Amino acid sequence: MAAKDTFHDVVKSALEKDGWTITHEQLHINFAEVDLYIDLGAERLIAAQKDEEKIAVEIKTFFNPSAITDFHTALGQFLNYRFALKAVDPERTLYLAVPSETYDTFFMRRFVQLIIQEYQLKLVVYDSVNEVIVLWQK
Repeated sequence: MAAKDTFHDVVKSALEKDGWTITHEQLHINFAEVDLYIDLGAERLIAAQKDEEKIAVEIKTFFNPSAITDFHTALGQFLNYRFALKAVDPERTLYLAVPSETYDTFFMRRFVQLIIQEYQLKLVVYDSVNEVIVLWQK
């Protein structure tokens, strides 16, 4: 099984442990003549619901040698998905899921923090070993 598939299952399990009900394994978004999907073999979108709150989670692993390249890709995807979700499913909030190891190192850099603030990124940080959510950054 590919590492990214494993992290999909890790985040799914962590959300369930946190009281979320998974409503979609892959969230399909059709907006402005574009179908948006996350590649099943790479990162995927999980939709979940808890009480009346609905979320979508874009899972990233940051396995490439260049974390900044992964961050550029993640940011672009996040902004595109958030834009489309706002139009077709406005009650659903988008989160970017990152492993705690990446959050504790790369995501603490000033540049990354400034980008998170500028674009109002919402993060869910997960422990990939214990399969738990360690931080919701809203």
